Amino acid sequence: MSVSALSSASPFVASGGSFGAMLRGWREHRRYRQMELALEVEISTRHLSFIENGRSRPSREMILRLAEFLDIPFREQNDLLIAAGFAPEYGARSLKDPSLSEVRRAVGLMLSSLEPCPALAVDRRWNLVEANRPAKALLAGVPEELLRGDVNVLRVSLHPRGLAPQILNLSEWHAYVLGRLRRDIAITGDRQLQVLLAELESYVSPNSRARAAKGTAIAGESGPGLPVLVPFRLRTPVGDLSFVSTTTVFGSALDVTVSELAIESFLPADEATAEALKTLIHGAS
Repeated sequence: MSVSALSSASPFVASGGSFGAMLRGWREHRRYRQMELALEVEISTRHLSFIENGRSRPSREMILRLAEFLDIPFREQNDLLIAAGFAPEYGARSLKDPSLSEVRRAVGLMLSSLEPCPALAVDRRWNLVEANRPAKALLAGVPEELLRGDVNVLRVSLHPRGLAPQILNLSEWHAYVLGRLRRDIAITGDRQLQVLLAELESYVSPNSRARAAKGTAIAGESGPGLPVLVPFRLRTPVGDLSFVSTTTVFGSALDVTVSELAIESFLPADEATAEALKTLIHGAS
């Protein structure tokens, strides 16, 4: 199977695209020694070594067992299977596919049910899939150039011509967003997210970068991790609003596209914001 058949953002493909090299990349990315991983999946260290150097061909079941233990996302699990000569395990349909009409309907219902709170549906790379009326109202002043094509909500949030001038706690929010993006990269290894991170880092102050670097821990790593709660404070035509954000994912999804969807909701952090949102939704009707 050629490297070109693999996901363009698949990590470790640059090492040759072989299954063994990709598996070794994921193992090292998750900070496991060969012996540790072999013990966890109940195979010999010798066998795992042979798999990684291409001397042994793993079964489909073994690949999925290794991928599950290493917590490899569905998209990259498919890449591993393809590299080993197997068919993908998970579908990867476009959201426009007729078979996903119920998913689109569910996303629309979730977004509308959250009104008057702003809410967005985003994919793994933080590209906008759909937004409810309050969210669209908050984006009304963003230049058209940032809202063309694939609209990246993190770029819109931090870009100097995006929402950044309206964010009252910009340094704090910058640091939180960068820390969260770094954690996404640690989990997925997604190269496109790495490119996005480099772009967003150019928008922030050194102080924000330093604070963001402290918020990169994932399970199994030391460090303080991301803050428990960071408000999103925004100046708007209906007043200064303060939000706390929540994330909802489709935990039972067996399709790559659906598994990567997330609903980002912005809930009022105080009574003044709750009241102002009623005015905002009225103006968006």
